[in-house]
Amino acid sequence: MFNEVMDKLKEPFFLTDIILSTVLAILMIVFFLHYLRRKTIAIFYCVFFAMYLVASLFGFTSFKLLILMVLISFSVIFFFTNISEIRHLIINTANKKHRSNKDEVSDFDKEKFYKIINDTVYNLAVNKIGAIMTFEKTDSLAEFSRSGTVINAPVTQELLVTIFYPGTRLHDGAVIIKDNKILSASVFYTPTTRALSGKYGSRHRAAMGISEVSDSVTVVVSEENGRVSITYLGNMEGVSLDEFDKYFKDYMSR
Repeated sequence: MFNEVMDKLKEPFFLTDIILSTVLAILMIVFFLHYLRRKTIAIFYCVFFAMYLVASLFGFTSFKLLILMVLISFSVIFFFTNISEIRHLIINTANKKHRSNKDEVSDFDKEKFYKIINDTVYNLAVNKIGAIMTFEKTDSLAEFSRSGTVINAPVTQELLVTIFYPGTRLHDGAVIIKDNKILSASVFYTPTTRALSGKYGSRHRAAMGISEVSDSVTVVVSEENGRVSITYLGNMEGVSLDEFDKYFKDYMSR
């Protein structure tokens, strides 16, 4: 068996197949792991690629074709079901490449901004104050912003907590934030029509709705239990207060 494997390695066509397959597998794994942050899918590709190599080396042709069909089918299904996220990834990557050095200079302290948001979310969650905050990225939210109450004020914890405090005139809707400025409050989105697994209220459905039509990041704090969720490109993820800052920065950097 060992001799047969060594003989196969001497065949130019076989080596070409292995090299091309390896390069393609590495590209797919990097794409899922680094760009889409899908660790589980990256591991899936690693396992199936290892099986593909073993099948190739030992001449299990039928098994090799089966693995290839599974990988191709899974890839097609994944790309079609996540076309929105992939489209925004391509747009964001292109925008980053065409930015000038002047654009790279931030007009505000991002670390200070992230700390304000983290402290605000902690305050809202601990006190079970319902809130929905949308952070504009590449896609403009000007149309949604105009439908609410114009604020145009710097982001501060005091102002955000005051806006969402029960009984105030603006607490029912969402707040739209661009860079370090609160553009507007009391903004209402068209809620998602998708079925959501679990018990979710109107804020969560609205957050899912805006995530389906833009690449914005929306943070939702449940009024019922203080649970924190983040929606992005049609997906919702619950996060703990201890890990919120890490997850929020990750979503904002995509």
